[in-house]
Amino acid sequence: MVAPSLKLQDLIEEIRGAKTQAQEREVIQKECAHIRASFRDGDPVHRHRQLAKLLYVHMLGYPAHFGQMECLKLIASSRFTDKRVGYLGAMLLLDERHDAHLLITNSIKNDLSQGIQPVQGLALCTLSTMGSAEMCRDLAPEVEKLLLQPSPYVRKKAILTAVHMIRKVPELSSVFLPPCVHLLHERHHGKAVGLPILCFSSVDRRIENRMGTPAHRRRVAHTHRHTRNRLSCPWPPPFTSPTLTPGILLGTITLITELCERSPAALRHFRKVVPQLVQILRTLVTTGYSTEHSISGVSDPFLQVQILRLLRILGRNHEESSETMNDLLAQVATNTDTSRNAGNAVLFETVLTIMDIRSAAGLRVLAVNILGRFLLNSDRNIRYVALTSLLRLVQSDHSAVQRHRPTVVDCLQETDASLSRRALELSLALVNSSNVRAMMQELQAFLESCPPDLRADCASGILLAAERFAPTKRWHIDTILHVLTTAGTHVRDDAVANLTQLIGGAQELHAYSVRRLYNALAEDISQQPLVQVAAWCIGEYGDLLLEGNCEEIEPLQVDKEEVLALLEKVLQSHMSLPATRGYALTALMKLSTRLQGDNKSCLDVELQQRAVEYDTLFRKYEHMRAAILEKMPLVERDGPQADEEAKESKAAAQLSEAAPAPTEPQASQLLDLLDLLDGASGDAQHPPPLHPSPGGALVYLLDLPCAPPPPAPIPDLKVFEREGVQLNLSFIRPPENPALLLITATATNSSEGDVTDFICQAAVPKSLQLQLQAPSGNTVPARGGLPITQLFRILNPNKAPLRLKLRLTYNHFHQSVQEIFEVNNLPVESWQ
Repeated sequence: MVAPSLKLQDLIEEIRGAKTQAQEREVIQKECAHIRASFRDGDPVHRHRQLAKLLYVHMLGYPAHFGQMECLKLIASSRFTDKRVGYLGAMLLLDERHDAHLLITNSIKNDLSQGIQPVQGLALCTLSTMGSAEMCRDLAPEVEKLLLQPSPYVRKKAILTAVHMIRKVPELSSVFLPPCVHLLHERHHGKAVGLPILCFSSVDRRIENRMGTPAHRRRVAHTHRHTRNRLSCPWPPPFTSPTLTPGILLGTITLITELCERSPAALRHFRKVVPQLVQILRTLVTTGYSTEHSISGVSDPFLQVQILRLLRILGRNHEESSETMNDLLAQVATNTDTSRNAGNAVLFETVLTIMDIRSAAGLRVLAVNILGRFLLNSDRNIRYVALTSLLRLVQSDHSAVQRHRPTVVDCLQETDASLSRRALELSLALVNSSNVRAMMQELQAFLESCPPDLRADCASGILLAAERFAPTKRWHIDTILHVLTTAGTHVRDDAVANLTQLIGGAQELHAYSVRRLYNALAEDISQQPLVQVAAWCIGEYGDLLLEGNCEEIEPLQVDKEEVLALLEKVLQSHMSLPATRGYALTALMKLSTRLQGDNKSCLDVELQQRAVEYDTLFRKYEHMRAAILEKMPLVERDGPQADEEAKESKAAAQLSEAAPAPTEPQASQLLDLLDLLDGASGDAQHPPPLHPSPGGALVYLLDLPCAPPPPAPIPDLKVFEREGVQLNLSFIRPPENPALLLITATATNSSEGDVTDFICQAAVPKSLQLQLQAPSGNTVPARGGLPITQLFRILNPNKAPLRLKLRLTYNHFHQSVQEIFEVNNLPVESWQ
């Protein structure tokens, strides 16, 4: 005999009493079978009870899609008990991804037109929860009529439904624009905005009590008693939690904010009501709007925050509106109580409004001082908000933020990683030419004790700030050396090249630099960037290391055997990278011309080619070694100090014009070296003269024989553009592998909204091989922010015509976009 269907209370008890997950699944499967049978039998009396059990099963994570059509039947019923559970089921089981949600459009339209407030409330709550764009377009006229209904209960829910419609369909702004001006005069603060918590029957209340915590059960019981006492209608209407729902005025402000953000016409229209908004906010600040809405002594902070956000939108880039609200913002900033979190929330929104509008200079200083006081707050969240806000303001109000620099530096010692990271970013942003010495001392002290995940950011920030604001070259060199010594493995890849460039350009500091680097290398050979710079500097200026005539540091007695032994130690160390061994090996070769004594060479498995070339240079071209291994010339580069260095080098260039040209035998010896691996040098034909750029004869020293000139560049190609989102392709064919094509896809965004969840996929014909590298990110910031790049590697050995099929998916302006297109106009140079 088949077991009877369980009651909802018994089902909950049996599920909670299951000791294993298998027992729980067995109970649910049996009950779902009974529910399906009841739905097939078409029992209209107990349909809502069966659906209530199914909704409980759905909340536990089990499939309940077979109850979707039953929701439609209950919504179409004339009984309020059925409608209540039917609308709740629609909110939980239906969404716009299923076509079934469109079937309740007519039922919602009929319920909105009936004039029964509880039924209208259910319909509006469901529409604001799962209404699709099609439903919003069809039901917008009905919602517009309800915005001006005399009942505050219906108006509140209609306002929130209108907010949902504007977010779904921005072109409906013109429909809801006229009623908003009338609603702005509303002073009602009833609590009915937001998604409803439906008032269930006695059985449903027992479910609610069993599912919640003891405190939650007490709140639910109190709310049900309060609702039951104040109801005068025959059916219990929906109600909302009194702690989460403001009233009609707050809902109206929210609706106007949505309209202004999505419609330029609405923005221009509501700038006329700025004085009215200012008066409402002034009333809240001075006299208090209502004692029942006061939180910790702050009158209705939710409404104050929402009005401030709307004022921020209306006053942005508008002089007249900004002047109207300047006095009010100063009044809010000075009269709000900061001893409670509600007051801090109002103050924070006031600061954001002051910074976004065209406010007076004194008012902006007041806003920065408020954020400075937030830095002293004991609450970590408030300190984090203050650091983030100051970081946004440091570019526009640098001097005002600079006053709080000691407090910001103290925040570096926060134990919370997010706080210390924000403090580090703000500290680096506060560095300028006047405080660079003091700030670098603080940041270097932080670098020695900071967490490992912050060390790379701190080291990179110090190097960039030192390069930009260095007072002297010696100070710059000392700063970089300290970073390399402390966190050498965490520095950027270009730190070695930048330091060698800096040392090479400071001729008066060559002896000082080589001694400092030798001492650092003798103490620690584990920091690979430091070892590379030290090996390079010893190879270039090793003769100065032995002279001992540097007056800027303590005398250091070093002999050549110690220097060579230290470099050999680097070569033999298991911590040395191949690049580090290359630096050390080259340094040994250069020291053979700078130091007197026997020649030394060092062989390494990873560097056999270079070692063989150096060994050949020792054996067959001894007379050329001194000329080839001269000191490296200074390489031109672009950077923050390039302009200053260009001025200094201009005078030197004028003097060098009168200097005699180098002798011909030395240049011819450098050209003879290019045939080093081709056999006898006497009969070899010399290549054509090289370009007379500095050090040009040394460029191909280790790339024998000479490589052919690089191929002509392939032009870039724009393949996609929509609403400011653009995708460009750039092409590179490596000369050593012409069958390989490297395509870099670059996505940029010039619109006002961020592009999120960006995915680019590609496909090529079967005769080609495609490999997609990981993209640099999935978010393209608005207004020309950092682009996303992704590398495509295409192997085309047969040089077949190249065709590329792309699929782009991303979210833009709260809409999902998917584009599939084929690129047939690729440059011929990319595949021929």
